[in-house]
Formats: sequence, structure tokens, C-alpha cells
Amino acid sequence: MTEEAKKLAAWAAINNHVQTNHVLGIGSGSTIVHAVHKLAERVKKENLNIVCIPTSFQARQLILQNGLTLSDLDRHPELNVAIDGADEVDSDLSLIKGGGGCLTQEKIVAGCAKSFIVIADYRKKSKDFGEQWKKGIPIEVIPMAYVPITKRLTNIFGGVTELRMAVNKAGPVVTDNGNFLLDWKFDKLHNWNEVNIAIKMIPGVVETGLFINIAERVYFGMEDGSVSVHEKPVH
Repeated sequence: MTEEAKKLAAWAAINNHVQTNHVLGIGSGSTIVHAVHKLAERVKKENLNIVCIPTSFQARQLILQNGLTLSDLDRHPELNVAIDGADEVDSDLSLIKGGGGCLTQEKIVAGCAKSFIVIADYRKKSKDFGEQWKKGIPIEVIPMAYVPITKRLTNIFGGVTELRMAVNKAGPVVTDNGNFLLDWKFDKLHNWNEVNIAIKMIPGVVETGLFINIAERVYFGMEDGSVSVHEKPVH
């Protein structure tokens, strides 16, 4: 059921937002796998000219395995569209990302795109952060600074901050950039834009998993087999 919902959202985004001669940002995570498969199918069937920019090692491998054209931001610093998943989406289309540890490169690529499109299944849809996603907000940090940052986060914003530990390796998770990840489990709702800026001002913080005012449209694959489309609210 969930995989089918992911597939529906991914296919809708690829069908609606990808045209020939596009430079396309390819996100990371399980939903993106379906998007890349659909993209490869369209490229082959319609003979599309598409250049793909990855957001992670996983995305790079997906692009290559599916026979798509791989490039980078040095050669293509401006993208037409970036398509990515999310761990949680609130009613303002703000996102929590970084459950898979790729938040920094994902945010860089999204920031280079004219439009940023999000694909997710129904479990990721919330009114407010924390309703569905219980693992906190990921924060990528320089390794030498993780202890002081952990203390500052808790002192300033409350909640609990944990160093993310690896599963099949002794010690912490190390990102594609060679950094550590903290997961900040907040205990109340905040003004997320202000919090995002404040966290980024702490020395040693590389990036946060808060994606505020970036997503233009979100496609949710629903349990009943439909796709629910949400546009960024106009305030």
C-alpha cells in the first residue's frame, strides 16, 4: 500500500514537471527510486534530453544504474526542477528532511532549481511538525562541534538532542560530506523560520533539515490510490 502510494506521487511529479532539455535535480530516499524509474522510462520512450544532478551518493547511483545523464552543479548551476521526498510536510508546505542523512546536498540542489517539487506518501502529511515524524529535526554538524551544539540546542530551544548512531558500523552516522548528524526532538511548536535561522547561526552547524518556503508543490500518494496535490499557500 505504502509503496504504491509512493509510486503514484512520483509518477505524477515526473509526468507533470519534466520536459525535454530540462536540467533536473534528483533527490534521495525511497520515494525517489520510483521517480527515477519513471524518468528513465520516459527518457527512453519519448527520446527526452535530460541532465540529472544528484543530491547524494544514493541519487548518483540511481542515475547511473538507470542509464540517465549524470552531471553536477559546476557544469549546471541552474536547474529547471528539483524533485525530492520529505519526512514530514506541514500545512504551510514546510518540510522536515534528512531522515536519510542527505539534507545539506538536498537543500543546495533545491536552492538552485527554479521549482522544487516534493513527492511523498500519505503518512508524511501533517498539520504541524511532530504529528507523524517522531525522530526530530536532523542537523548536520562539523564533528568537533557536536557536543557544544548539542548543549546549545537544548539550552536555547528545549527538547532532547541526540547524536545519530550508525546501524552497521561502530560509532556515529557520517554524512556524504564527512560530517555528523544530530536529531533534535523538540518538545513544543516553534516559529520554524526563526528557529531555522537561529540554529544555522550556531558555529559548527552546516545545515538543518528544516526546508521553509522552498517547496512549490507537494504530491501525496493516498491510501485510496489517488494523488492529492498541494500548492504553496499565498500569505
